[in-house]
Amino acid sequence: MVPTTPRLVPRATWRDYLTLTKPKVISLLLLTTIGAMFIAARGFPGWTALLGVFVGGYMSAGAAGVFNMVYDRDIDVRMKRTASRPTVTSVVSSRDALLFGVFLTVGSFAVIALSTNVLAALLSWAGIAFYVIIYTMWLKRSTWQNIVIGGAAGAVPPLVGWAAVTGNLSLLAWFLFALVFFWTPVHFWALALMIKDDYAAVGVPMAPSVIGERATVLQMVMYALLTVVLTVIPFALHEFGVAYFVAALVLNIMLLARVAKLFVKVQRGDAVDRPAALSLYKYSMSYLALLFLTMALERALI
Repeated sequence: MVPTTPRLVPRATWRDYLTLTKPKVISLLLLTTIGAMFIAARGFPGWTALLGVFVGGYMSAGAAGVFNMVYDRDIDVRMKRTASRPTVTSVVSSRDALLFGVFLTVGSFAVIALSTNVLAALLSWAGIAFYVIIYTMWLKRSTWQNIVIGGAAGAVPPLVGWAAVTGNLSLLAWFLFALVFFWTPVHFWALALMIKDDYAAVGVPMAPSVIGERATVLQMVMYALLTVVLTVIPFALHEFGVAYFVAALVLNIMLLARVAKLFVKVQRGDAVDRPAALSLYKYSMSYLALLFLTMALERALI
């Protein structure tokens, strides 16, 4: 009998732990958080609050990403997009990843609370809990509406940013929450359209593989229109001026044009091709980033 050589697992590096936090995803979450701070402050919110929320916000969102990777490692190993994650390759053990997640969770609360206030820290914890317990552990594998309801987790960062500056949550803060919430299905389903077969193979009921491409795109049209309407409301309430309205108008036209392209395809009975879905997916990120940037700049400069 030929002896087998045990497979050597590389030692984890700081890059592996950084990967666990999903830095690409966090970048947009942090932008909406910091953007909300500038909107609430009508300008620069101060270095202590800004750095505290930036660091604490990264730790908070990173903790959610870590817990997500630990819980989903059984399906991540079967999907090409996620098969190289440190929790799948065992470069980082589940135990070590959980300890890292707990450290980030506790640290995020301390950093945000000490640099701003307890309300902002509690909201950051609410975002972690909703993403991990409600979305990852419950909704993701049980309903095609997973990303719609679960999108509330990704809409919490603007509330954290607003509360960090003001210590409360105003109507405009909840508008920012609603904007991200209704934007999320358009953004995420554009990704899901590209990898629907992967989700179907592991039993995750994402909309395109459950209700079909045509029904998914119709849902995306509805949410895109709701998003557009939401961008008009703060202008009507005189929270923002003409500069914001013009910028939002341009951004909305470009968003609707990309959604309409998918709609025309499915109405003709054609399959949604990857370039069209990818174009919408990438633009949706720029759309949200530029919208928050516009709001922050106008409140600060005008």
